[in-house]
Amino acid sequence: MNNPFIYLRALKHAEQTVFCVQDGQKTYYDPQFNKAMAFSSGQQVKRSILQTLCDELNVPMAPITFNFNVTKKKELENKEPWSPCDPTYIDQLLGGWMRAGDGPTKKRRSPLSISAMRPIHPLLGGISKENITFDRSDRPNQHPVNVRMADSDKLMTEEEIEQFLQDNDRTLSRRTWIPDQARTTGLFVYDVAIDLRTLFCVTTQQFEPEVSTEMIEKLKNAGWTLSKNVFGECLVMPKEQREKIIPALAEALIEWRVTSNQARTFSLMETLAIAISDNANTLAGAIRAKLIDDGDKPKAKPIVDENAGADTFITLACANYIVTESESASAINNAKKKLIDVMMAFDYENQCE
Repeated sequence: MNNPFIYLRALKHAEQTVFCVQDGQKTYYDPQFNKAMAFSSGQQVKRSILQTLCDELNVPMAPITFNFNVTKKKELENKEPWSPCDPTYIDQLLGGWMRAGDGPTKKRRSPLSISAMRPIHPLLGGISKENITFDRSDRPNQHPVNVRMADSDKLMTEEEIEQFLQDNDRTLSRRTWIPDQARTTGLFVYDVAIDLRTLFCVTTQQFEPEVSTEMIEKLKNAGWTLSKNVFGECLVMPKEQREKIIPALAEALIEWRVTSNQARTFSLMETLAIAISDNANTLAGAIRAKLIDDGDKPKAKPIVDENAGADTFITLACANYIVTESESASAINNAKKKLIDVMMAFDYENQCE
């Protein structure tokens, strides 16, 4: 690869799951096919990747400071959280940061650009709805019931409850109905662009600083070396640290699953195919769908194309959904090795020579 960027597209299968809770499931509208489509936001995908990376390295995520103001009405007002702006935390180095309201604003653009995970085609991802219950009616004696009259904090006694039910010909159930719960199933893709120029480098210029002068000295003392990239003078993470992080990053980019506390209903979210290239356009051809005119009801056929210009890796699970001939049990490991080899080969210390 001659390009300082790595582009990755992966195809996953999701089964009867929820990516993010918002009216049951986040959706967006596709105007061409007149459909609501489920998606996992780029921010959620990024958070899941960074969490997987930290878990793989067995290191903590950076501590975030949550700020509040007390208003004149004695109410708590949320203010902007603060990142430590410390690249020795791997989720900060790769995830980026912005911190304002505490001296000069510090900003670092993440070297990972990550898309939303969305259906590979509007006709290949669906949403279903169901009514669910929170039900404890099978053992009513084990589960108490509280009843309050409107605009009152006082609990009614059991005798008062019984009298109320008798007078009003009512019953109390230990069952709560939760209607219209959305689930999604289908074939989903996400894209990642990795900027190798900034992956392990932090700029030292102070006109629009990434880090403070104190942090620059801390990094120098920790073995980060002074160098230059196309953005100017920078500090580069020591090679021995990079060599520990790169395999874990390759693992996280492919093996992540939705893990935020907004997700529920477990799905394997198995990876079906991976395409890697230094040319973003080849990814769109390597993993794609083809619209088929079938009278009044068009169909879409998923395609994994090994001759589209990208390095393509097809897993055994892919054969469940796409006709393939070269699926392999080692596909995921081979894709990780490709990512590792490219990231290891880049000359981070001598970018401008």
